[in-house]
Amino acid sequence: MRHTRIAIALAATSLTLGGCAAFGLGERTATTGDTERGGESWLLVQQGQATPSPTASRGAPTPTPEASLSVPAVDPRCTKLWPRTDPALIPVEVTPGRGSLRVDWPTQFSSNYRVAAVPQKLVTGPQPEPVWKEVAPGSGCAMSTTLTGLTPGAAYIVWLDAPNTGRRLDGTRNLYSGRSGVVYPK
Repeated sequence: MRHTRIAIALAATSLTLGGCAAFGLGERTATTGDTERGGESWLLVQQGQATPSPTASRGAPTPTPEASLSVPAVDPRCTKLWPRTDPALIPVEVTPGRGSLRVDWPTQFSSNYRVAAVPQKLVTGPQPEPVWKEVAPGSGCAMSTTLTGLTPGAAYIVWLDAPNTGRRLDGTRNLYSGRSGVVYPK
């Protein structure tokens, strides 16, 4: 019984070490063009010498260039948060001066602008047409103009119009007008 176990162990070892050659299947050498059994062509690979494993080559150290960055000064008008009392209107900020009103607003869609100080004095009959001041499109974050020739202490509402703001995909106009509350030049 003990000899049988040893014989089985030796047979298993020879199969493990010999592989297909133990059954006589590995003695045949395939060559290029050998299609005797209907298989594909085989290429005879000859034994060679092992090549050394690649090693990382280290280059010479080079100095890292220093990054130089110059940032232009931030325009304070670009960091301003414009209060929106009405989401459909361009916010307008008015600062009274001597017989004048300074008007500031955020730039909208590269449009040109029209600004008017509309008197709030009651008049009988038709209201006078507002006098519009044309303002060219700006390139900054905010726009500004000063309306002059106003009556000190009189009540005005500033109107802002941006006629070339274009339309959204749904056909509605982009923000194109704004107005202030009642303001009084000094």
